[in-house]
Amino acid sequence: MLSDKINLTAKDILEKEFKTAMRGYKPEDVDKFLDMVIKDYETFQQDIEDLQQENIRLKKQLEEASRRPTPPQTAGTTNFDILKRLSNLEKHVFGNKLYE
Repeated sequence: MLSDKINLTAKDILEKEFKTAMRGYKPEDVDKFLDMVIKDYETFQQDIEDLQQENIRLKKQLEEASRRPTPPQTAGTTNFDILKRLSNLEKHVFGNKLYE
């Protein structure tokens, strides 16, 4: 599962503390960047959860559909076959009256 491969959560990023050193980064810039990363993580996590739920739902639908009996299908039926059958039916019903 994907969540097993993720090392950080949005909360981990939010609570991360950086040590300051001489000529280090501006804490405000780091905080702004981490805020963007946190929002992305939250969005990705929500997308993953939504997709996992959809995957479960679709698997259930597939399972239910595979349990239902399928109606018999006419293999290889073409328009020509249908017209031929219709013509034979008309001959049978109307006889020679069609061709008079």
